[in-house]
Amino acid sequence: MRELTGHIVEGDLPQNQLTIEVTDEPGSGGASHNYVIHGFKSRAYTELAEEVFGPSKSDKYEIQAQVFIPFQNGPIKEVGLNGITQEALLAIVIDRLRSFQAGPYRCLENKAALRLCEGALDMLKWRTENRLARGVEGETKA
Repeated sequence: MRELTGHIVEGDLPQNQLTIEVTDEPGSGGASHNYVIHGFKSRAYTELAEEVFGPSKSDKYEIQAQVFIPFQNGPIKEVGLNGITQEALLAIVIDRLRSFQAGPYRCLENKAALRLCEGALDMLKWRTENRLARGVEGETKA
């Protein structure tokens, strides 16, 4: 297992940091497929505790949440759809940044980040279009 730290801003408080762990070794393509993010409390879990135990006791049952992110492992044509794609994660980030830009948190930094994420998604989609045109999409072929 290895820990990723590229998301951490130097000088920010440790209690504001998420922990990201890579839980598998790189596969045949050179990338890992399994990630876990933890270090946060989930509002959904707190609301569930309130439903089960009542509002006065829910603070005793705060749950440290974690998210397991399994990426696609192997070509879809060969192994089926078994994980998410970086395109799916970028689409989520793009949606959030667009929402911030349409709301009260609009700023130059979000605008720039949005454009870069949109560019990254466009490149990945272009890669897929090229692979489709060559007849190798979803297969272990370059």
